[in-house]
Amino acid sequence: MLGIAPTTLRTWDQRYGLGPSIRTEGGHRRYEEADVEVLRRMVALTGQGVAPASAAVLARREAAARLARSRAPLGGEEARAAQRGFLAAARRLDEPLMLDLAAKLITAHGVVSAWEAVFVPSLVELGDQVAERGQGVEVEHLASASVLHALREVPRSARPGPLAALLSCAPDEQHVLALEALGAALSEEDRLWRSLGARVPADALCDAVTRLRPVVLLVWAHRADLARQVPFAALESLSGAVVAVAGPGWHGLELPASVHRPATLTEAVGLVLTRA
Repeated sequence: MLGIAPTTLRTWDQRYGLGPSIRTEGGHRRYEEADVEVLRRMVALTGQGVAPASAAVLARREAAARLARSRAPLGGEEARAAQRGFLAAARRLDEPLMLDLAAKLITAHGVVSAWEAVFVPSLVELGDQVAERGQGVEVEHLASASVLHALREVPRSARPGPLAALLSCAPDEQHVLALEALGAALSEEDRLWRSLGARVPADALCDAVTRLRPVVLLVWAHRADLARQVPFAALESLSGAVVAVAGPGWHGLELPASVHRPATLTEAVGLVLTRA
C-alpha cells in the first residue's frame, strides 16, 4: 500500500520510532490507521528529498497536531464514568486494566484533560480512604504507578531548540507524579523538558539550572517545610529562567514577586507555552 519494503518499515521503527501502536504476543506488528498516516507523510517527505531523521520529526509533529485538534474535552458524565471504571479497577488491583484505561484516556482526550478530570479525582479519593480507614495503601500505590506508566508512554519531543522546562522536586520531596503529568503534557505540545525527579538537593538544582539554562524552572512541593528549602535567591541569580512553583506545599508562603504559582496543570502548561 505504501510502496516501501518491510525492511524499511523495520528501520524506520528502530531508528525513528515510527512503529505500530500494537504488537501481538508473538511479536507481529499491527499498524492502525493513525500509524499509517504518519508513514504516508514520512514517504512523502523523504520523496521530496527531506533527510529521514528530519522527515520523521515532521511526520510525528504533524500527526500530534492533528490528534490534538481532534481530541474532545472530558467532563460531565463521561468523566464520572471514567473515574468509576478506573477506581473499580484500582480496588481490584487490576493493573493491566488500569494501564489500558489510562492509556486510552490520554490518547482520546490528552494528558491535561485525563489528569484533571479522572486521574487527580481518583487518586484523591483513594488517598482520602487511606487517611480515613488506615488501609488501602496498596491500592493507592498501584493506581499511582499505573498513571505514571501511562504518562511516560507519551512520546517525547525530538525537535531541536532550547529546553522549554526543567522540572524538579524540592529537596527531600518524593512525590513526582504531578511533574510527570506536566512533562507528558509538554511532550504533547512538542516542547523539550527534563525532570530531575525526587529529592533534589539545593546545590544540585542550582547546578542543573546553570548547565541546562531552561526557559522555565518549575519546582514541586507538597509540604511547606520542604518548600522552604528551595534557594530562590540563588536560582534567580543564575540564569534568566522563569521560576515557578506548584503543589500544596506553597500555600500561604511568601515568595519573591517574580515567582509564578500555576494552580492547575492547565495553567502550568500555559505558562511554559507562552514563554517557550
